Amino acid sequence: MYKSPAIRAGLFFYKQKTTNRIFNYKKMIQPAHRTQGIREYYFSVKLKEIARMNESGVKVLNLGIGDPDMSPSAETWDTLKTACLHPKSHGYQSYQGIPALREGFSKWYKNYFNVDLNPANEILPLIGSKEGIMITSLAYLNEGDEVLIPDPAYPTYKSVTNLLGGKIINYALSEDKNWQPDFESLEKRDLGKVKMMWVNYPHMPTGARATRELLEKIVAFGKKHKILIINDNPYSFILNDEPLSILSIEGAKDYCLELNSLSKSHNMPGWRVGMVGGSEKMLEAVLKVKTNMDSGMFYPVQQAAIKALSLDQSWYDSINKVYLKRRDIVFQLLDLLQCNPSVDQTGMFVWAAIPKNYKDCYALSDDILRNHKVFITPGGIFGDQGKQYIRISLCSSESVFTEAIERIKKELV
Repeated sequence: MYKSPAIRAGLFFYKQKTTNRIFNYKKMIQPAHRTQGIREYYFSVKLKEIARMNESGVKVLNLGIGDPDMSPSAETWDTLKTACLHPKSHGYQSYQGIPALREGFSKWYKNYFNVDLNPANEILPLIGSKEGIMITSLAYLNEGDEVLIPDPAYPTYKSVTNLLGGKIINYALSEDKNWQPDFESLEKRDLGKVKMMWVNYPHMPTGARATRELLEKIVAFGKKHKILIINDNPYSFILNDEPLSILSIEGAKDYCLELNSLSKSHNMPGWRVGMVGGSEKMLEAVLKVKTNMDSGMFYPVQQAAIKALSLDQSWYDSINKVYLKRRDIVFQLLDLLQCNPSVDQTGMFVWAAIPKNYKDCYALSDDILRNHKVFITPGGIFGDQGKQYIRISLCSSESVFTEAIERIKKELV
């Protein structure tokens, strides 16, 4: 034992300070346990890295994110400006959207999908379809419920399921089956606790097309096993001549909901305009959740969305003409990288298998970013089935893709 009073006092002070630190740490406010099951969104992390590289004086060409660079139609902009002068434009709006917006979505579905949706009770406008992923899950998932989620798929399906305490059941999609569910394999599983199934056709990230036969199989599967099917359908109008809705299948409204959005089809990602469609009975629970989540959509944005929804086929033709030219250049870029894309793809991305000299998609993506200052999305962020693939967004100008090709041909000095 130390005899010096000064030393003993010092040791006592040190122990007391250490004890207080431990006590104060335990007293600190900790995040909810549900946050431990999710990570920061991949693109959020990657954009920070790219920003740091840009700040250091290196200009990175970002070919990763599906953020439409073209503008909404001039008529859409004009409608927004006019609506801003409406005397009640600044006020709270209906949780269900103004009647004219629901009518606009209803006509859109009838004109392009040949689906009848009652605007009074079968359409619920959303502040973006990403909101729909959360509120439909909140409306139907209990803790422990199982959810069928495709692999590869949009990562938000998994993160929302984790947040709500659902149990993720991955079902693999593969190129040899044209990225469609293997129903024979699914039928061999114990599906007794499955409450919900996410599908997404036209598919992101692979670009696989929706077909009527496929949608019929999905609806029949949901009906047989009493599973809620949710089809996330924002890519129907991009490089796709045959828009299809799962709600066009007989009996689908009894077991299916469909999310849609103006983000991709009308170049309005930041405007946050989406919808969920389905039977009145199916939407009742979703509406209950929504009324407790937000206070309606900005009135001028609703009016602008109505105008956007009324555009004729020439609008879609005009943006697809641009995307088609860009895709041709991206195919050249992928050929340079010895990657193998399917030529029969829809949507605003190009999905391609990587060459065998790379361990996985991350190795290729990191190599191209480090040596050529070009960012390409690794397919593995969408699931294990994507680890040997990459995805390139078509949301950049032809000149950007051409510059990327030149950079890859020779490293930056």
